[in-house]
Amino acid sequence: MADDLDALRTVADYQFGPGGGTALFPPEEELSVTRTSSGRLRQIHVDGDRLGTYEQDGRLRLGIEGGRRLQQRLPSEGYRVVVGDESEPFVRDGKNAFAKFVTRADGAIRPRDEVIVEHEDGRLLAVGRAELSGRGMLAFETGMAVQVRDTVGPA
Repeated sequence: MADDLDALRTVADYQFGPGGGTALFPPEEELSVTRTSSGRLRQIHVDGDRLGTYEQDGRLRLGIEGGRRLQQRLPSEGYRVVVGDESEPFVRDGKNAFAKFVTRADGAIRPRDEVIVEHEDGRLLAVGRAELSGRGMLAFETGMAVQVRDTVGPA
């Protein structure tokens, strides 16, 4: 399990930048990991909450608890897409976030990156996959910015 944890931390550091691995998988926590029938890592949980899924392409797909941890421990702009009041109820309901409603986005976001969607006041709303770059989210007036995968649920 220690080797698995080191590997997961390395993937998270690559995917979310330095500190991403310890933000998602602190050394003092006991993780629960499920595996595929071939033995490959799949779901990563802690205390019943899903932190993420280890995908076949070698990347992590965030769960809402993983997004919460990154939001608390990464720099304030890191992998964040910020929306306002107009978009919040839709994102909370699991609808995708559109570029028209994005007020801020990390300029380092690339299409297909895992991102955190938060409200302008800092509340976590959802996690998902970026469909546009961070700069594109701010520049475009139309189009999907984030395909929302998991939400904190209704207010």
